Amino acid sequence: VIPLSGQNKELGESVLKSVRLAINDINDDRIQIIPRDNRDDPDQTLEVSRNLYDEGVKIIIGPIFKKNTIKLNQLNNDLTFLSFTNKISNSEKNIISTGVNSISQFNAIKKFQVLNKNERSFLFAPNTDILEEIKTGVKLSKIKLKDKFFYDPDPTLITKQIEDVTRYRIRKQNLADEIKRIENSDEINKEKKLAQLEKLDTIGGINFDSVIIADFEEDLKSVATSLIYTDIPPTRVTYITLNQWFDKSLINESMIQPIYFPSVNYENYKIYLKKYNKNFQKNSNQIAFLSYDVTGLIYYLLFRNNFDVDKEIFYKKNSFKGKTGVFEIDKNIITHQLNFYVIENQKIRKIF
Repeated sequence: VIPLSGQNKELGESVLKSVRLAINDINDDRIQIIPRDNRDDPDQTLEVSRNLYDEGVKIIIGPIFKKNTIKLNQLNNDLTFLSFTNKISNSEKNIISTGVNSISQFNAIKKFQVLNKNERSFLFAPNTDILEEIKTGVKLSKIKLKDKFFYDPDPTLITKQIEDVTRYRIRKQNLADEIKRIENSDEINKEKKLAQLEKLDTIGGINFDSVIIADFEEDLKSVATSLIYTDIPPTRVTYITLNQWFDKSLINESMIQPIYFPSVNYENYKIYLKKYNKNFQKNSNQIAFLSYDVTGLIYYLLFRNNFDVDKEIFYKKNSFKGKTGVFEIDKNIITHQLNFYVIENQKIRKIF
């Protein structure tokens, strides 16, 4: 159940192509795909889903966006939806979010914290509609944080906010005071000390060893740039962010490198993109990549259950290794065991 008309038609068609690619690879006639157009509309999603249920369908891949799930609680509980959203808060029991959710990402960051010996992580997150998901991920992953800061994403306000939270002006004044003190002193090597101080921007410690910037694209770059402006570059603290899906624009941002992030298996993602392009002469996307694995997951669970289509197959604790990595499913919640990467010296490198 995907948009096959309207503004998001191309996205829906890419998901359908990817699912068909997976079906061809599975090569088992016992699994059948029935595409339906929801026109990216909640009412249409409800109507086509009800019709599919009347035809005997018990598992629906889709919808893509969370907004189209809001009326699905009107349907029978034995109809299960595998939605592509990564939003896990306030979901109905029969809707399973298959996207790379915040729990999966913070779980991977926790693992990296131990590996990198980061013990005092400061979370920076935008005060937008994604904040609730970030808070849910922090709570359920039980990640250890030194502090949290929720900022206004307005680019004209970000730097001022980060100046305040990192005590930039105090550290700046500390430097000015120290220069004045040395100038008025009779210390040995006075000129050498002043020369060294002139090279600095601030003086004074900070009480965190890493920042987790829970943002994306230009907003991520704005926050990172503001941190550098306030004399907290990535050479001083570890820059960590959320799944960026290997955003190529970050590769050219050498000033904010190294920057670390969790994501799906990069090598498998590149192989999938090539395969999709070879078969359809078009480029694919992240959601279509997930749909390939979701199809494999459904087949795996059905195969283990002798093709008895029972909603309990999504409730029992299980795991499945797909192209994105390892899925873990328990009580209708899917988490991903993500890999971890760093962009450094304008290259992407795998950490684990």
